[in-house]
Amino acid sequence: MVESLVEGDLIKLLNEKGIDVDWTTQRVKGNHKGQNFEYDIIAGNGDEIVIVEVKTTLRPPDVKDFHERLWKAKKYLSRYKDKKIFGAMAFITTDGAAERMAEKQGFFVIKATGSSSSIVNGSDFIPKAF
Repeated sequence: MVESLVEGDLIKLLNEKGIDVDWTTQRVKGNHKGQNFEYDIIAGNGDEIVIVEVKTTLRPPDVKDFHERLWKAKKYLSRYKDKKIFGAMAFITTDGAAERMAEKQGFFVIKATGSSSSIVNGSDFIPKAF
């Protein structure tokens, strides 16, 4: 449910932040040399993609885990190996300052509220390309 809530606004939100994506897809799953992987949402255009991890409650271990999996995305998703990849973490609630931890890792931070979502990074935030 949270994935659908986030995906509905994702193109507009990322376009407002200068990432001109024009498509999204949910639950990208696969296996690369015996390693299973899954990415909740991917938004993209011809040159850039944003991989979004969605959690009902975002916790610090989730941020660490996603950071490690994001570094493997070009290997797991070889069709994106020449693309600029950004990360985003979406959630309804947070625990233990996970929201700030995600921003420090260079991820877009997306809070799902009511029937929509919004990017809540600070005004001076610059996303990290992976």
